Amino acid sequence: MARERKKEIMTRLGKRVIDLDSVIYFPRGLIGLEDKREYVLLRIEDDSPFILLQNLEDTSLGLLVVDPYSFLTDYNVKLETAEKKILQIENARQVAVMVTVTIPHDRPEETTLNLSGPIIINSEAKRGMQVPQLEAGYPTQYRLNG
Repeated sequence: MARERKKEIMTRLGKRVIDLDSVIYFPRGLIGLEDKREYVLLRIEDDSPFILLQNLEDTSLGLLVVDPYSFLTDYNVKLETAEKKILQIENARQVAVMVTVTIPHDRPEETTLNLSGPIIINSEAKRGMQVPQLEAGYPTQYRLNG
């Protein structure tokens, strides 16, 4: 019988037990965090669209992310052939798109999404990459409340 691989870590959400088979490897890290390469996605609450992209090498580092399609139906991310190769993408069903979220302290009505730097995850291969969308003209601070 296979032994489950789990690890307990302390996050901003408190102690969490993570399944080591759910670790997502970012070959290039994230922009500004190039040396941090192992992350997991942690649900904040069952009914919340927001997720914590938690780093495993530095457990004080966790980025709030969300599926942008929960808020924008016409968001379009372009991936180059080299990016698809690094992510080991073979078909669109493997791809999850996340964007970082900023919620200003005591001002949740000013919440913004960074649409210019989406995080692409191959959910099957457990590989991720931040892929800037410079030509698309998406804002780094898209206000949810318009």
